Amino acid sequence: MTSGSTHLLYNGQLHAAEDFALPLPNRGLFFNDGFFETLVWAESSLRYCTLHLQRLHRAAAALRLVLPQQLATPKDLQHTLGQLAAANDAPLARLRVQLWRRGGGLYAPPTSDCEWLATCQPFSPLQNPIHRADFAESVHTQYSAFSFCKGPNALTYVLAARERDQRQLHEVFLTSPHGYVAEAVSAAVAWIKEGAIYSPALSTGCVAGVRLAHLRTISQSLGLSWHEGEYLPADLLAAEAVFTANIAGIRAVEEVAGIRFVSEVHPVLQQLRAAEVRR
Repeated sequence: MTSGSTHLLYNGQLHAAEDFALPLPNRGLFFNDGFFETLVWAESSLRYCTLHLQRLHRAAAALRLVLPQQLATPKDLQHTLGQLAAANDAPLARLRVQLWRRGGGLYAPPTSDCEWLATCQPFSPLQNPIHRADFAESVHTQYSAFSFCKGPNALTYVLAARERDQRQLHEVFLTSPHGYVAEAVSAAVAWIKEGAIYSPALSTGCVAGVRLAHLRTISQSLGLSWHEGEYLPADLLAAEAVFTANIAGIRAVEEVAGIRFVSEVHPVLQQLRAAEVRR
């Protein structure tokens, strides 16, 4: 049973979480043949629904999977996951949708059809500053045709989180094999310098962050310059402010590799946060 969840959705059918067991074979378990999406249900709707749906469709296409109709359109996705939130009596919830290829077999997939599981947990925003961060030393991102989505490279982030805890840091930033800044363990990273915002390109192997994409749209409405590219750690360390972003929140970073920042009070970051609240 998922913590905090009384019900889950399996292939569109509602089940009591404590009585549910996944049948075998399961290609998601056996071959990591699938992906997942994490979303927030709040105020009777999905936050950033359009952006999540775009990533769902892109991930399904990259993995040669057919997205189930219950998850395929904004209306269907809202309705399907709204049922899950209602069944769990959760007006504010963190929802996870896990999709994997149907059937068994070996590496050669027998079908493009999906099975899927949606679970519900309590949601707590995470906005507090990150006090101490550094660059990961034991693991790097790896660019691929599917590195932009969640799931296929999960072990990378497991090992990065383990390193973070062993080094007693509050965050680590992963770099690509070529040394370019990519992302944090479970969030996108961006930084501010001379009024402009900088973030890593997908070619670094980072996940395509939904919250960061939302912030980029906001920055355009504010007339702020946003640059996406391949940047070295030295570029990040020369910034005025650094922040991470995911569905849980926008977190200012106070220190990276011993370099201090005034991120929390930086006017550009404050402008972004204020504009997001107004939307």
